[in-house]
Amino acid sequence: MSDIVHAYILIQTEVGKAASVAEEIALISGVTLAEDVTGPYDVIVRAEAANVDELGRLVVAKVQGVSGITRTLTCPVVHI
Repeated sequence: MSDIVHAYILIQTEVGKAASVAEEIALISGVTLAEDVTGPYDVIVRAEAANVDELGRLVVAKVQGVSGITRTLTCPVVHI
């Protein structure tokens, strides 16, 4: 049995869309935190999934489907 996979998803949005994107993403199953931030990314999301494949489906099928997103970067958490 494998450990749950955690990741941070860094999101760039259209101008003025960060707050609404964060609110919508926060409602997605598997998302544990979604906050709008300042800097090169507009929203940072913490997500979890049973495995890497499920994480990929979460990002591609659900997160990237949210209107207003222009780019995502998924950063899986590693335990070294």
